[in-house]
Amino acid sequence: MKQLLPNTRSSYLCVLLFCGASICLPAQTSYNVQAKNLERPSAAATAVEALPVIDGEVLEDPVWQSITPLTDMWQLQPRYGQPGSEKTEIRIAYTAEMFLLSVVCYDAKPGSLVISDARRDAALDNTDSFLFILDTYHDGQNGFVFGTNSQGVEYDAQINNEGQGNNNPNRNQGGQIGGVNVNWDASWEVKSHVGEFGWSAEFAIPLRTLRFTSGQNQIWGINFQRNIRKTNEINYWALLPIQFDLNRLSLAGTLTNLNLTNQGNLKVIPYALGQISRNFQNPDSKSNLATEVGTDVKYSITPALTLDLTYNTDFAQVEVDDQQINLDRFNLFFPEKRPFFLENAGLFSVGSPGEVDLFFSRRIGIGAGGRIVPIVGGARLSGRLNHTNVGFLSMFTEGVSDAGVDPNNFSAVRVSHEFAPRSAIGGIFVNRQGTGGDQEDNYNRTMAVDGRLGIGKKAQISGFYAKTATPGITDQDQAFKLQTNYQWNGLEVNLAYTEVGEGFNPETGFLLRNTFRKPEFLVLQRIRPNGKFGLLELRPHVSYRSYRNFDGFLQTSFLHVDNHWEFQSGFEVHTGINFTTEGVAEAFEISPGVMVPAGTYEHREGQFVILTNQSKVISFSTRHVLGGFFGGTRLANNVTMYVRLGDRFNSEFTINNNDISLPGGDFTATILRARLAYSFTPRIFTQSLIQYNNVADIWSANIRFGWLQQANTGLFLVFNEIRGNGQVNNRSLTLKYTRVFDVIK
Repeated sequence: MKQLLPNTRSSYLCVLLFCGASICLPAQTSYNVQAKNLERPSAAATAVEALPVIDGEVLEDPVWQSITPLTDMWQLQPRYGQPGSEKTEIRIAYTAEMFLLSVVCYDAKPGSLVISDARRDAALDNTDSFLFILDTYHDGQNGFVFGTNSQGVEYDAQINNEGQGNNNPNRNQGGQIGGVNVNWDASWEVKSHVGEFGWSAEFAIPLRTLRFTSGQNQIWGINFQRNIRKTNEINYWALLPIQFDLNRLSLAGTLTNLNLTNQGNLKVIPYALGQISRNFQNPDSKSNLATEVGTDVKYSITPALTLDLTYNTDFAQVEVDDQQINLDRFNLFFPEKRPFFLENAGLFSVGSPGEVDLFFSRRIGIGAGGRIVPIVGGARLSGRLNHTNVGFLSMFTEGVSDAGVDPNNFSAVRVSHEFAPRSAIGGIFVNRQGTGGDQEDNYNRTMAVDGRLGIGKKAQISGFYAKTATPGITDQDQAFKLQTNYQWNGLEVNLAYTEVGEGFNPETGFLLRNTFRKPEFLVLQRIRPNGKFGLLELRPHVSYRSYRNFDGFLQTSFLHVDNHWEFQSGFEVHTGINFTTEGVAEAFEISPGVMVPAGTYEHREGQFVILTNQSKVISFSTRHVLGGFFGGTRLANNVTMYVRLGDRFNSEFTINNNDISLPGGDFTATILRARLAYSFTPRIFTQSLIQYNNVADIWSANIRFGWLQQANTGLFLVFNEIRGNGQVNNRSLTLKYTRVFDVIK
């Protein structure tokens, strides 16, 4: 069966020509300027005896004024390689216990500073802001990011493998696989001040918060980023090629003159919880009152090696999952959002993120259908020994008899040795073992080796090979991936091949598809017209991926031709065309009463994306797809409107609608989603997530109030309700208090 959407050939040809038109525009990026400014800068930290007063007023503080500032900042955009349009002064100091940094961001129009969000860990892209990254191991791979804006918002994140991974950068949604962990919350302090000169900020970060090697004359990697939002300007101290961001640690500058000693770190973090809940689907049920207590312990064995212990682990304050509707025959991916598992998550990330994850922590404590499985407790040891990253995780879960879930132990051991710039070799062992009664054959194990080889600063080869061990499965229990990429001067080229055997079964991992052979490639070129027609950047690109089973049957083929048109105003348009093939081996029900017969379906679809400037009071993000779909047609519209009032109130309203017409029937799949957040202060907030799924006819509400203290602890009040078929299914109200006791000051 082959189907083509009728009467669309000419329109698709127009879209394809529109996608490629940008290639003819003159590119005026000055790469000779780039070569000059890509020399890595160096700075020396100043040891001080007395702490400055941490109040944000840098210009009046004698400690800061005694230190010579760093002032060279270079534009990544809009005028690549040119000096920053506004002056910036950065000073770095430290004491025996504290790392200190101050910044003065001069601004000719301080009354025009953009402040978009006051919440802790709110993204700083759409606001006037300053960020810096510390590579405390000086390995060019891993580090810590700290940032703020003119209102003193606290932003921190943990970086692994230069931020590469499947990431969701918004901690208020939570969740990602490796790369950038915004849910890492450290104990530190920042204050800011606004004046006629612009704005300034002071950072005070306890050394025990960081991981580093003690000794004299230490060298760290470091880089700084300043965003000037009203002109959409981004500046760096160590300038980067245009496709990279602050996380590209292998191209950071250096910080010298650090004489550091071991700072002890022992924190005890207990919690107490009370919850009232009721299941209205059971007419005989009554309101149930439950109480829980538990604790976490964090101990730094060395400044670079940390032991975390947890007992009766709870995540009541974590936001619920976004609802999804499956319009295909493969698995849906839901990201990890729980803070304990997100810390150092990148260390345990092996495989192909979002597709073949050899260790996926959501398998611990979350059963089928999102059912909560109580976690008794466990331990994690993570850090670094010389040039070797090490990780060990072991967690115990209870059994849930009415869900058929046995008690289990989940363990993962990870080792990765870095032997050259952007190069490493390692391995991982993951084990699930049943622990209740006779569980000798109740196990699943995954073993893998992985590595990456940096070829200069521009290219890298990476890959993994894995096997699983499951009772009763002995054949085709392997998977592997080989990938090579090149990134420089705006050009990005990726080639990869992945293979997953029929018997490959990582039960403590995630597989998007169970059996496949997948070649893929991407070619993308960034072009800077230097303001012609108001354009900031063009990104013409083409990508391809296909999935075949081991008999050669083509499951999916996807060829994507596109161009992104980004304007200096912050407005952005994507224009693309997709050539798709779907091979259905067995008929499946895509919607109640609507079947997709077995066959091969070849189609084309047009794609159109609009993004407006999200620093504005009202902004939009839309994605529209029109084309063939399993022998019929699909019109998909995803529209999100963002509304903010000052820096306190932020909201987003999303409609995700698929209007589908198939030979077997017509149907509509719609998800409505509203996120509302109000920040009384950067540490006191209320957030709500309200969703509707028309296929399941379910409304859900998750409303959270938080009063943060430090390191994501404090007071939390959480209300959850689910309604189906016009009536309440279940409802709960949870009050939780957690606090950090810093045993070693």
